[in-house]
Amino acid sequence: MARYPSVRNEISQIFQAAFRSTVGEWVSVEPIVIACNNPKFGDYQINNAMGIWSRIKGMQSTYGNPVSVAQDVLRNIPRTSMLEKTSVAGAGYINVTLSARFIAEKLTTVLHQGVDALAPELPVKHALVDFSSPNIAKELHVGHLRSTVIGDSVAKMLEFCNVSVMRRNHVGDWGTQFGMLLEHIFETGAEVEAIGDLQKMYVEASERFKSDEQFKAKAQQGVVKLQRSEAEYHAKWKSLCDVSRRAYERTYGRLNVSLEEKAESFYHPYIPYAIKSLEEKGLLQESDGARVIFLKGYDIPLIVTKTDGAYTYASTDLAALWYRVHVEKAEWIIYVTDVGQKQHFDMFFQAAKLAGWLPEHGFPKAQHIGFGMVLGEDGKRIRGRKGGVLLANLLDDAKSRSHKELIERGRKGEWSGEDLEAAAEALGYGAVKYADLKNNRETTYRFDFEQMLDIKGNTAVYLFYAYARVCSIIRKSGRSIDEIKQTCELVVEHPHERSLGLHLVQFTETVEDSISRLLPSTLCDYLYTLSELFTQFYTSCKVNGSLQEASRLLLCEATRLIMKQGLELLGLTPLERL
Repeated sequence: MARYPSVRNEISQIFQAAFRSTVGEWVSVEPIVIACNNPKFGDYQINNAMGIWSRIKGMQSTYGNPVSVAQDVLRNIPRTSMLEKTSVAGAGYINVTLSARFIAEKLTTVLHQGVDALAPELPVKHALVDFSSPNIAKELHVGHLRSTVIGDSVAKMLEFCNVSVMRRNHVGDWGTQFGMLLEHIFETGAEVEAIGDLQKMYVEASERFKSDEQFKAKAQQGVVKLQRSEAEYHAKWKSLCDVSRRAYERTYGRLNVSLEEKAESFYHPYIPYAIKSLEEKGLLQESDGARVIFLKGYDIPLIVTKTDGAYTYASTDLAALWYRVHVEKAEWIIYVTDVGQKQHFDMFFQAAKLAGWLPEHGFPKAQHIGFGMVLGEDGKRIRGRKGGVLLANLLDDAKSRSHKELIERGRKGEWSGEDLEAAAEALGYGAVKYADLKNNRETTYRFDFEQMLDIKGNTAVYLFYAYARVCSIIRKSGRSIDEIKQTCELVVEHPHERSLGLHLVQFTETVEDSISRLLPSTLCDYLYTLSELFTQFYTSCKVNGSLQEASRLLLCEATRLIMKQGLELLGLTPLERL
C-alpha cells in the first residue's frame, strides 16, 4: 500500500525548495515547521527567517532584516494547491493556511485506502521492545501496569508503521532468590499450585534469608546447584516458573497484551560470549576481586562478575543486548522500566558502545524509556507486595465499577449479558490503561477510579462515548458508506468541518511525534482533542437530513476510522454502541 508523508513533511518539502531559491547559495536550511496554537494565525508556522538572517547578515545580500527574508521566501514558494494563504507576522514568522480542497483530498485518501495510508515511514524495519518483565514467583502488581501498557502501546505504534517488532518479556527467573525459594520449599515440603502459594513461599523464604545465616548459606549453594542444572533443582525451578507463567498469561489476556518470553535464564549461555567481547576490547579490569568496567562520568564501575566469579544483573543485560544486536539483528532496542533504573541502562549502553556493539550515533541503538510511580488516592505510592494492590484485583475492580455504571444507564435491559460483560471489560480495562497512558510517562500520577471512569474530561470513557456517537450517526443515517464513497464528494466548508478535517489529517505527524519521543501521551492528547472537535462539529453541523448529509457522513466515517486506529494503538477496544 502506498504511504503518504505527513502534512508537516509536505510543508517542509515546499519550504525546502523555497529556501534553496532564496538563500541556497549562502546557507543550507532545514525548515522548522510547527502547528499553530491559535488558528487565527493559520494552520502551520515556519520559524526559519530569524535564524537565516543571523547567518547571512553582513554578507552581500539585499535583506535588511528577518521580515524581508521571510517575504522573499514566500515569493519563492513553488506553485501548489496545498496552501490557501500565506503571510508574514511579527519578527519574520511565516504562517500558512491549508486549502480546504487539500484537506478533503487527504481525507478521501483515507476513506478509499484506509488509515494505513497515514502510517509514517520510519528509518528502521526491525525493533525490539522489552517491557513488563516481572520476576518469577511474584504476582503481577500495579507497578507492572505502567511498563506493560506503555510498552504495548509503543510496540503497537511501531507495528502500525510496518516495523517488525519483537515484543520481549525479560522475565526474572534466575539468581539468588531462586536458591532461597527452592531450599525453603524443599525444607518445608510445601505444595505450590497457584501464584498465591508461590508468593507466600517467596515472602517466607526472603525473611529467612535475611535472618538465618545457615539458611542463607544453603540458599547460595542452591543457586550453584540450579546453575549446574542438578535434576531435582532444575525440575522444581521449572515447575515454579510454569505456575508463574500461567498466572501472567491470564492477566496479559485480560489486557489484550501479547509478549514473547525470553527470560534471564535464556541469556545465561551467552554471557561468556559477551564477556569475551569485552575482554577483547580491554574493557574489563580487576577491582577488589571483581571484574568491572570503569565508565566516564560515573563514580562507581559497572560490575560484570562478582569476587566469587558469579554473574550480575549487568552480566545478563549485557548478554541480552549482545544477543539482540548480533543474533536477532534488532535495529532499535527499547527498554521500558521505572526511572530509577536510568543510571543502570546509561552505564551498560555506554559499555556496549565501547565494545563496538552499538555505534555512537544512528542504528542499531538501544534506548531506555523510564516512567514514574503510581500513587494511591491517599497520595502514597501503591505497592504490590505485603498487602499492596495486585493488578488482577485492580482490573476486577475496574470491570465491576464499569458494569455497575452501565446498569445504572439502563443497558441491562437493552443488551445481552454477553454484550454487557464485553462492554464492562472494554470500558474498565480501557479506563485503567488510558489513565496511565495519558500522563507523561516520566511523571508520577495519582490513581483515581472516580476520575478515570468519569464520562466528562480526558478519560477513556469520554473517548469511548465520542466514538460510539460517531458510529451512531452513521448507523442512524441508514445509508451505505461504501456507496456514498463511490458517488459523492467530501467537502469541508463550514468552520467546524474544517477544524475537524485539519485535525484528522494531522494524525500522521501525531504518530511520528509519539514514536520519536516514545510518549503515548501525545496520542492521548490528540484523541481527546479529536473527540472535542467532533462534538463541536456535530453540535453545529446537522448531519442526517441535511443538504450536506453525504459529505458530512464521509467526514464522520473518516473520524471513525482514525479514532478507532488511535484507540487501538493505545491498546483500547472501542465500542460501537454505549
